[in-house]
Formats: sequence, C-alpha cells, structure tokens
Amino acid sequence: MSDILSNKSQTVQEALRVAGADSAVRELNESTATAADAAQALGCKVEQIAKSLIFKTTTTRQPILVIASGGNQVNEKTLERLLLQPVSKATAEFVQEKTGFPIGGVPPVGHKERITTFIDQDLSQYDEIWAAAGTPRSVFRTTAAEIARITGGRVVSIK
Repeated sequence: MSDILSNKSQTVQEALRVAGADSAVRELNESTATAADAAQALGCKVEQIAKSLIFKTTTTRQPILVIASGGNQVNEKTLERLLLQPVSKATAEFVQEKTGFPIGGVPPVGHKERITTFIDQDLSQYDEIWAAAGTPRSVFRTTAAEIARITGGRVVSIK
C-alpha cells in the first residue's frame, strides 16, 4: 500500500471530503479491477464489493451509474423500467468521457458530471462495503447508507 495517492485517487479522496464522508482512500499493490480481485485483495466477501457499473440511455445517451453488490448481475430490463427508457452497457471510452475514470476504477463520487445513480439494496446487509477509488488498485471502506447519502442515489433491487 502506498502512502502517496495517485491523481485519480486524490480526486476521489477530495470528493469524499467535500461530501462529508470520513472514508480514507487506500491504494493497494494488488488489482481491485474486478469484484473478485478486490475481495481477494481485501480479504472480504465478493458481495461486500460495491462495483460501479456505467450504462447509457440509448436515446439520450445519458450515463447511468449502478453501484451493485459484487455478487450480483444488473438486470438491464429492471434498469429500463426504473428509467422508463432503454439502456445499454457503456463502452470504455464513454465511461472515461463521462466519469473521468477508467473501467475497473470508477468510484461512486468525483465524476466529471452529475450522474443518475442506483444502488443495489443487497449492499445494505453488510456493515462494511468497499468501493473503487479512481484506479484499478484503489478502494475505500464505507457503508451502503453512506454511499446513498454521498451520491444521492436511489436504493433499488437491481436483479
């Protein structure tokens, strides 16, 4: 673990501070790019990983952030019902353009623009969850309630 944060991780740390969260970003030597990688590196259950997935509305091309429990798959039909419009998975270029972060490191906060956010209700069953912090090797510890508060996201069933 490094004591000096990369620029992307510093951006997330500052966004957390501004949001009133006291979470500390940690950069690890191991990859946290996937939920399985992150769980292995942190010694927790894969379900405790809050993976940030970006979708886009197909008509308006708006980014949609889904913060899902690492063990869950997002049901796109459920997402479409919530948004009342069709969605598709975002490309790596779209993710970088809209969030400012690479796939595998997209955090819940600190994006280039405000993004409509949905939070997997299954995350709330854990006292502690881990979210990406700007790079495929950085994370921060938090709770589902704190994620909802700092993102303004709507807690839903995403399955």
